[in-house]
Amino acid sequence: MKTKNMVLTGMFTAVLAVLSIIQIPMPSGVPITLQTFAVALCGYVLGSKMGALSTFLYVLIGTVGVPVFAGMSAGIRVLVGPTGGFLFGFIPMAFLIGLSLKNNSKILPFVWGILGLAVCHLLGAIQFAIVTKTGFVASLLLVSVPYLVKDVLSVAGAVFVAIAIRRGLARANLMYNEQAA
Repeated sequence: MKTKNMVLTGMFTAVLAVLSIIQIPMPSGVPITLQTFAVALCGYVLGSKMGALSTFLYVLIGTVGVPVFAGMSAGIRVLVGPTGGFLFGFIPMAFLIGLSLKNNSKILPFVWGILGLAVCHLLGAIQFAIVTKTGFVASLLLVSVPYLVKDVLSVAGAVFVAIAIRRGLARANLMYNEQAA
């Protein structure tokens, strides 16, 4: 892996960590954060492999105790708790979103973004249902549906921010090259 790719991956792991800390608590226990935006940004800027790696590293450092999860929480208890499914879901979400870089379509980034978001919400709702012993449909209605508008807007916003970031990286000759990884 080239040094610039490692640095970009680390930088986006840090961006995800910073955007995860601020939260708005919700009655369901699943807070409102900028994590979805940050995960989408990782995928849209870094591509599928390195976007997923960046997100995996975020989950890993939070698991070992660095307080990078929502509300500066950390540890394995968060991963096995009611919101852990969303954290696990961020990894395939970033991977799927990163697949949109494989062509120059203006529509596919949004399609891959919605697909990645669906996987993340599905994993989050499944784990929430298991941990809280709530039915799956009730879990979806409690921890997925109320967040959909915010999350779709986050993914769409990440598309446009990523375009600007990728242009800046290209001008600085720092563009990530997924084939070199």
